Amino acid sequence: MQPRERVPYSAIVDRPPLKLPGGAKVIVWTIVNLEVWDIAKPMARQVIPAPTGAVLLPDVPNWSWHEYGMRVGFWRFKKLYDRLGIRPTLSINARVCLDYPRVAQACKDAGWEFMGHAFEQGPIHKEDNQKAMIERSLDTLEKFTGKRPVGWLGPGLTQTYETPELLAGAGVRYIGDWVYDDEPTTIHTANGPLVTLPYSVENNDIPMMIVQHHEAAYWTQKCIDTFERFYEEGAERPKIMAIAIHPYISGQPFRIKYLEQVYERINQMPGVLHWNGEQILEWYTNQAKGA
Repeated sequence: MQPRERVPYSAIVDRPPLKLPGGAKVIVWTIVNLEVWDIAKPMARQVIPAPTGAVLLPDVPNWSWHEYGMRVGFWRFKKLYDRLGIRPTLSINARVCLDYPRVAQACKDAGWEFMGHAFEQGPIHKEDNQKAMIERSLDTLEKFTGKRPVGWLGPGLTQTYETPELLAGAGVRYIGDWVYDDEPTTIHTANGPLVTLPYSVENNDIPMMIVQHHEAAYWTQKCIDTFERFYEEGAERPKIMAIAIHPYISGQPFRIKYLEQVYERINQMPGVLHWNGEQILEWYTNQAKGA
């Protein structure tokens, strides 16, 4: 099915407003992305091109750039969220549990939500057996955490037309790949409904800093501008603000303070909830049932 066959068009102004507990106005959904870049394959992204402009293997400089995030940048994130008492959603390649168990265990011990993000970093379209990859990913995460993930984000938000069926069939209940709304929605699959949560390709450090080459200070301003507008609109209907970050980008020493400043501003205001994806899913599901 194509997207239009899965869900009818819906103007946000035509829907009954959702309600948050305690009259809260904004849910802040923080997503930390952890990935495995296989040194034997082309890197997911490049911070520096090869001198000839051609992709060369092994791509040691770009692999090392990502590796810095797992060795150093992640721990800056961990310190920040421990201090703030925030337990983010972890968008995680399942292979992280095998290649970086120290990092994965720290997330588990801190109570972060594990969300499926394929087995290793690479577009869904390149998978020879997408169904087997999804099952392998969820099985690996379940074995490591003791709990099967209910959420999924495709690497680079990639999907094929059949991906929603395969995810729903594997027990996934929400996805972040459809960034078309400020609220959750429900889409149809042949294996039952899937809820879409409003992930972001705008308040996301990859397109902001690596693709569009904005300075980190603009990241702070953009996130704060988003929050302030959502907070204003939240008086009439609550909004969900996603913040998507990667340790090899926002975990760099010259960028981390700009991420910290985002939370400093957000946490000045009452009526803000820091929820993970599963909490948002359960809230939305109960709202849909009229609870």
